[in-house]
Amino acid sequence: MHIEPLQKWVEGYKKPLLIAGPCSVESVNQFTDTVTGFAGLPVDFVRGGIWKPRTRPGSFEGHGASGLDWVDQVGEEHPLEFATEVATAEHVREALAHGVKLMWIGARTTVNPFNVQQIADAVKGRDVAVFIKNPINPDLALWKGAIERFSKAGITKLGAIHRGFHSFQTTKYRNVPFWQIPLELKSELPELPLICDPSHIAGDSELIQEVAQRALDLDYDGLMIESHCAPEKALSDAKQQVTPEHLKEILNALQLRSSSFSNEQIKDELSSIRQQIDQVDREILEAIATRMNLVSRIGDYKKENNVAIFQISRWKEIFKSRPKWGEAMNLDPEFTMELYRQIHQQSVKAQTSIFNQEDEEIL
Repeated sequence: MHIEPLQKWVEGYKKPLLIAGPCSVESVNQFTDTVTGFAGLPVDFVRGGIWKPRTRPGSFEGHGASGLDWVDQVGEEHPLEFATEVATAEHVREALAHGVKLMWIGARTTVNPFNVQQIADAVKGRDVAVFIKNPINPDLALWKGAIERFSKAGITKLGAIHRGFHSFQTTKYRNVPFWQIPLELKSELPELPLICDPSHIAGDSELIQEVAQRALDLDYDGLMIESHCAPEKALSDAKQQVTPEHLKEILNALQLRSSSFSNEQIKDELSSIRQQIDQVDREILEAIATRMNLVSRIGDYKKENNVAIFQISRWKEIFKSRPKWGEAMNLDPEFTMELYRQIHQQSVKAQTSIFNQEDEEIL
C-alpha cells in the first residue's frame, strides 16, 4: 500500500494537521463568519457538511450542492482548502466539480463495503485526498478494508479519522474512544496518517480539549474539530461545536509531544524498564495458563457430573470480587472487569471444548 506522507501534499504542513469548520454549511453568512474567525489559526483545511446523513428523517440533512456554491463564493474572498464528507458517487462528482481537495468517508458509509467501493471507483484516477472514518461499531477489519479499497483505486493521499465507536456502555462521551483500535490500525499501517475527531468522540464542547490532548499524547498526526461562529444556533450537532475563539483557546492549551527520545541515557533506562515489563508479561501469561489448566479440570468435573458449563452464581462472585481486588492494587475497576470478561469468555470456550470432545469421538 503506497501512501504519501502529509508533508508531501499538504502545503506548509506542520504537525498536527488541523481540519476545522462547522458541522454543516448552513448559509453564506454563517460560513463567512466562521472562516473569518479562523484568521491567525493554523487551519489546513476548512471542513463543512454539504450532505448530512441523519439517523432519522426530518432532521437537517444539509443544503446539498448549493452549499458548495456558497463555499466557492466565500473562497473568492477568503482563500481556503475545503473538505467535506461524501456518501455516494454523485457526491464525489459534485465535490470534484467544485475543486474539493479532501473528502472523507463517514462512519455510516464505512460499514457498507458496496458504498465504499462505489465511492472508490468514483475517485479512481483523481488527484484527491480521501480520509476514512472508523465504522460505527468497533470493527478494525471493516475500517482497514475500506482503506484498502481506496488504495487499490490508486489513491495515495490517504488517511484515517478516529471519531469513536457506538457502544451500549454508559460513559461521559458521545462515542466511546476505544483508543486501542486506532492504535492497532496504526501499528498495522504505520505510514497511514491518523487523525482524531474530538468533536464526535466528546459530543460536548467542554470535553474536546481533553480528547484532543489524549490524541496528541498518543502521537496522532492531526485533529478535526467542529467550529461554528454561533454554535447555539447551529442546525446540527450544536452541543459539540466551538466558536473560533474557543478553538484558539483549545489549540493554545494543547501540548505537543516528541515522537521519540533523543537522550541516550533515557533510552538506556527505558530499555531496562521494558526488559522488566517483558518479564512481568511472561509471568502474567504463565499465571493465565495455570488458571486455564484449573478451568479445564473444573470442566472435566462438570462433564462427568452432567453440570452446566455456565454458573451464574460463580460469574457474579468473580465480577464482584475481582474489581475490588484490583482497586486495592490501584487498578481501574473497569479495566479489571473488562479483563475478566475476556478471561471468562475464554474459560467458557475451553470447557465447551471439553464437553464436545466425547461427542466428536463418537461421530
